[in-house]
Amino acid sequence: MSKINGIYAAVMSVLNDDLTLNINRTIKHAEMVIDHGCHGVAIFGSTGQAQLISISEKINLFNQLSTSKYKEKYIIGTGLNSLSETINLMSVARSLNFKKFLIMPPAYYKYEDDNVINFYTKIIEAHPECEIVLYNFEKLCGYKFSVECVQELVKRFPDQIVGVKDSSYNLFENLEIDNFSILPGSESKLLKGLELGCSGIITATCNVTSALARKVYDDFLQKKEQTVNQKLCDVRNIFEKYNLISGLHTYYSKNDIIYKNVLPPLSILNSKEEKELMDNLEKLNFSRKSAMVA
Repeated sequence: MSKINGIYAAVMSVLNDDLTLNINRTIKHAEMVIDHGCHGVAIFGSTGQAQLISISEKINLFNQLSTSKYKEKYIIGTGLNSLSETINLMSVARSLNFKKFLIMPPAYYKYEDDNVINFYTKIIEAHPECEIVLYNFEKLCGYKFSVECVQELVKRFPDQIVGVKDSSYNLFENLEIDNFSILPGSESKLLKGLELGCSGIITATCNVTSALARKVYDDFLQKKEQTVNQKLCDVRNIFEKYNLISGLHTYYSKNDIIYKNVLPPLSILNSKEEKELMDNLEKLNFSRKSAMVA
């Protein structure tokens, strides 16, 4: 087991005009984000429209992704509401030698910690060689991990439960587990998290902030003055005014129209929101090009 450290983007999925997954462009996007500063990426997280993309398309992407030059840098999102489909999708990924997985508990139904522990137990029984990053995001799945639940899962499965993406922000300040990766889901939590002993971040907006976030991370490790953290947080706060998927796809579509394609019921920003987004980023002197050379 290797600890997950650094800056990770929950990468976007690129779609064709007929709303099928453009596999080549999605992989190219992931590789670009890594080239611009991320230590790795999470494929098919919430930012990648994972719950809206078909299983067959995911499998087709896994097959091509297995030949990527950055194969070891990918965390594969396989969390589905169906336990059997989650296990089956992991089987495909494992057959291609992917090992790290980002898995959110099922949505819709209400349940308690014991139920969540049972869910992950079933997955680990099927794939004892996997390494799982728990996905804590109550806003999307309706369940919020407790400190005690995470501790119990790690106690039972120290080799398989290797980290948590904390997008509910109730864990990163309160959870202390040796050799365990705690990764808040926002750039605004990066510096504070590092000061508390967190491992890095996994965020949607690292699709555009990768170089800025990497500089904050590197400067912290090298005990240098923090010169871009405020700008990093300001950019995150601007995007957070909108649905992050809508904002990111709108932003990228300014240079490449293919990014306007998102799966219903999602949509890109309307013209008023788009202008507001771009104007506010311009006030920060932020652009994709400038951000890549932070």
